[in-house]
Amino acid sequence: MKRTLISRRAAVVAVAASVAAFTGSASFAQNNAVLRLGYQKSSTLISVLKVQGTLERELAPLGVKLSWHEFTSGLPLLEALNLENLDVSADVADTVPVFAQAANAQLTFVAQEAPSPSAQAILVRADSPLKSVADLKGKKIGFAKAAGAHYLLIAALEKAGLSFKDIEPAYLSPADGRAAFERGAIDAWVVWDPFLAAAQRQSNARVLADGTGIASYQRYYLASTRYAKLRPDVLRIVYAQLEKTGKWVKANPKEAAALLSPVWGLDADTIEQANSRRSYAVRPVVAERLVEQQKIADAFFAEKLLPRQINALDVALFKPGVTP
Repeated sequence: MKRTLISRRAAVVAVAASVAAFTGSASFAQNNAVLRLGYQKSSTLISVLKVQGTLERELAPLGVKLSWHEFTSGLPLLEALNLENLDVSADVADTVPVFAQAANAQLTFVAQEAPSPSAQAILVRADSPLKSVADLKGKKIGFAKAAGAHYLLIAALEKAGLSFKDIEPAYLSPADGRAAFERGAIDAWVVWDPFLAAAQRQSNARVLADGTGIASYQRYYLASTRYAKLRPDVLRIVYAQLEKTGKWVKANPKEAAALLSPVWGLDADTIEQANSRRSYAVRPVVAERLVEQQKIADAFFAEKLLPRQINALDVALFKPGVTP
């Protein structure tokens, strides 16, 4: 029997969430003096803030300490957030909240990074005979399941008059995808920065197509809804520092790359190239900017990767400039 991507995970989330409901607000309130922040290694703005110790300093006057929790991908991060094992999530690709929403996660959208369509792309080797997306028919393509790269591939194939059934998918993490790509085990690889820039610079990979005009690639910061209601003061500080840091990274590309180089284990030039394609323009999440979320949800539902259809606008939105 064919299973959806998150069927088992959704069940775990639902059971654990129901258990958490009996914990009571008292124990939760006792712990809210520690902000538990989840991130991925490639969470650029959060990584800068972590290295600089900025959030610790800004939250100290509120009596709030910071606890850092690293994840390898976005879906487990948001699951932990929904289970209230975390309070706030660093940026995740636009596809990830769709899966969380389909699993009935109680999450609040805190901030959105403006589109960065060229920060993810379909790559082929330099000597590949493939010249267009249409040439991918019948080919084996590697990408991370449910990632922004997955939606980019679906959208690019549709634009080229193909469907997902016309290719052979290979679901691979970025590390496994890079290895498979370099040894020729896959014909193309769909990935995002900084992995994209690293493949271009270190493996001479060629961009077959990026997200321009088909997948805007907006990234989202989220919080558990209960935490968002309890500590909007904390979220306002987090939002303000994300916005400020995004502007600093764009205004100081070399300094930002040098800062991130030891964190990411990449040379500064590769990081600078990757950062040049990300907007890092942090802004409030408003309903009008969630239009593409519905397209993403519909695309994944059509591929039977979501257990149900969702309304992408049926989410809680944090308003950073509003004081309750």
